[in-house]
Amino acid sequence: MAAKRFYVKLSKIEFALEKVQFLGHMVSSQGVHIDPKKIEAVCTWKTSENVKELQLFLGFANYYNRFVPQYAKIATPLTNLLKKNMPYKWEPKYQEAVEQLKQVLTSAHVLILPDPERDFLIEADASDQAVGAVLMQYQENGLQPIAYLSKKLHGQN
Repeated sequence: MAAKRFYVKLSKIEFALEKVQFLGHMVSSQGVHIDPKKIEAVCTWKTSENVKELQLFLGFANYYNRFVPQYAKIATPLTNLLKKNMPYKWEPKYQEAVEQLKQVLTSAHVLILPDPERDFLIEADASDQAVGAVLMQYQENGLQPIAYLSKKLHGQN
């Protein structure tokens, strides 16, 4: 390893962990979920009615969008508010979208790790604003999500 300039500091290595924190996620044998510290941050996030705060919140929420069913549909009012030609005027519908995102992020499912030996199931949905899907797999305890996917349809309000 030293020949390739790759060094290991033993004091920074941990073995036989049941779960590990990695890039804002907790990874265990059960699957992947949002780090509880990040969930706490969502709970205490103060919604400011300015563009920069909204951009920060959406960036945070978008990072975890694979945990959120219909993320694009929920976030559409907020992303529309950030359009260049859209006057920035905070309304109750924007606060409702923020609160809905907070709610789904704080109650997000554990996403299982895929098992290549088991069958996969994709469930899709569409509206006039967004399309979405969930990739799932049957486990001992029933059908479990692996990832949620969604995309806003452009040209729609």
